[in-house]
Amino acid sequence: MKFLWKYLRKYKWMILGGMGLKLAGTMVELLIPYVMEHLLDDVVPRQELAPVLFWGVVMILLACMVRLLNVTANRRAVRVAKENILSVRRDLFHAALNLSGGQMDEVGLPSLISRMTSDTYNLQNFIRAVQTLGIRAPIMLLGGIGITLAMDTGLAMILCIMAPIMIALVVFISFKGIPLYDLVQRGMDDIVRIMRENITGIRVVKALSKEPFEMRRFGEANDTTSRRDIKASIIMALPGPTVTLFLNIGLTLVVLIGARRVNAGVTQPGVILAFLTYFNMILMGVMGLNRVFMMLSKANASAARVAAVAELPEDLPRLPESEGARTDREGYIVFDHVSFSYNADSTRSTASSAAFAGASRQQCLKEIDFTIRKGGSLGIIGATGSGKTTLINLLMRFYDPSEGHVFVDGKDVRTWDRDELHRRFGVVFQNDAIFATTIRENVIFGREMNEQGLRQALEDAMAADFVDRYEDGADHEAAIHGGNFSGGQKQRLLIARALAAKPDILILDDASSALDYRTDAELRKAIREHHGDATLIVIAQRISSIMNLDDIIVLDEGEMIGHGTHEELLRDCPVYREIQQTQMGEAE
Repeated sequence: MKFLWKYLRKYKWMILGGMGLKLAGTMVELLIPYVMEHLLDDVVPRQELAPVLFWGVVMILLACMVRLLNVTANRRAVRVAKENILSVRRDLFHAALNLSGGQMDEVGLPSLISRMTSDTYNLQNFIRAVQTLGIRAPIMLLGGIGITLAMDTGLAMILCIMAPIMIALVVFISFKGIPLYDLVQRGMDDIVRIMRENITGIRVVKALSKEPFEMRRFGEANDTTSRRDIKASIIMALPGPTVTLFLNIGLTLVVLIGARRVNAGVTQPGVILAFLTYFNMILMGVMGLNRVFMMLSKANASAARVAAVAELPEDLPRLPESEGARTDREGYIVFDHVSFSYNADSTRSTASSAAFAGASRQQCLKEIDFTIRKGGSLGIIGATGSGKTTLINLLMRFYDPSEGHVFVDGKDVRTWDRDELHRRFGVVFQNDAIFATTIRENVIFGREMNEQGLRQALEDAMAADFVDRYEDGADHEAAIHGGNFSGGQKQRLLIARALAAKPDILILDDASSALDYRTDAELRKAIREHHGDATLIVIAQRISSIMNLDDIIVLDEGEMIGHGTHEELLRDCPVYREIQQTQMGEAE
């Protein structure tokens, strides 16, 4: 909970003020039964109307004061909780955006969504409850016992015997619930993951008639989480009935013993009525403490999960230029004997590894070595899983190499400011994102750009023709994930987004796979004509998309088995020649 305190400190005076109001309201509420006892035992026997009316008005005013103080305190508590969680969510979102590739792999997107939603909701409930129930419940409990001791010590001893037993029971069971709620939140991660996979791939699920299979998969995760939640809830609910049983036993003893004391003239009838009211208040106090401890159990587990992401240290810190590697090789982009393994210990910080369970080491690239001149072009081709996209991830420093070095413009990428490095790139990744906003906003993407720049980007990406068919043009709204566009239309919009920034380095990662050959050829022509100064890297499955580039790399299981021009590879690389023959239907 130390993580949460750093947010609460900014509101400490507001919190203290709200708690003061709640304290005052609770103490005033505790006075009402005492005034009632005085009215019944001391005022009514005098048979005078004026004093009865006076003390009746006093009770009404006390009740109004209680309501006013409690409502004001509750509103302050809600405001503090809302503003604190607003800050927590903002910082958590910022941390998520700045996770390295390795950290994102370890945390997982479903878990991030769960932490951003259900975990922060648990924290919000706890912050609100601790300012209200956290004050009201113990004051009700202790104040009720204190006043009853002052009214009738003999009867109050019944409470004094039972109260410690009830409090110990609540505390013991509540702390047993902390690890259980952590398991519940982990189960929520699984549910979110399955829901996300099915919502994203709904067309595939329907096309293959896999709805029953996915329902079973979701049902298993849902049942597991439900069982965990039920177990935690049952354990956390145990104090309620037990406390009620003890208090009802005490209440029965008070009535029996009190009746005898009234008959003996030792106790007044008003005291017995006041005791019954205080017993209910004490019950409310104990049940309130139980709720606070339940919320504490959930919040403790949720705070640890949120802090595990929000407080992750930077996994890929910027190195001073004096500590960066040096290269004498000429070239705008240089890969110098680069090897890379996902989840290798050398690519993760100690804190990151401790916070999440790492996966097994998987070598992806081996001794990759090449250069690209400024304004030059490189094509990358290879089988699925050969490491093509991983090359781009290393170039943009989403990961650091396990061995070797990557240079951009003569500098080790580890010495670049991250934002400055990324501003040099225009990128279209595989399965890239179309956001649920207008075409204009999807292309401009928060950058300063005039209408002419937008139009030029759409034309260069061969997207202007279909955009102009909409009545509202570039202001046409895209559905979630671009669901109202075809695959080729989405790719052209993504290419327009990459071209709009006039990048120094343009990366197209299988960005034209959904385009017909004619549109693909026109796109390559437009890029050569209007973005010829950009250093171009094209990852493709089609040889026709890369055959005219300066250099081509052929990857196979992370190794560079071919490097040269189209003609050189046809002559020297059997794998490339086989791809050519398969795609072009040429004879050997």
